[in-house]
Amino acid sequence: MIILQLESTELEALIEEAVRKALIKNQQRSESFQETQKVELPPHDLMNVEQTAQFLNLTKATIYTKVSRGELPVMKKGKRLYFSKLELLKYLQSGRKKTQQEIEVEAEAYILNQKKGLNNGF
Repeated sequence: MIILQLESTELEALIEEAVRKALIKNQQRSESFQETQKVELPPHDLMNVEQTAQFLNLTKATIYTKVSRGELPVMKKGKRLYFSKLELLKYLQSGRKKTQQEIEVEAEAYILNQKKGLNNGF
């Protein structure tokens, strides 16, 4: 067994580096998991208002309201509205709330980056 003596700054740097590596690894796992959850659909998979209402579990009136407010991605040809399933899924995913763990990981990474910047003479 080897026993080393480290100064407090050396120990702090080692701990920070270990935490930083763990946070990066956790973030990569999270991103990898999110990639596996993505659903890829062909971009030509279009729906009309009725199909979109059923897909989003909304009324047709709500679909028209969201379109007029610019809340839903839509294509218009003449008087007809078309919706891409892929774009609607992206729209739904954009409203995803982060888990408490994801927020904590981002906060820790931010704090570590701020400390690193301060240690570099800023």
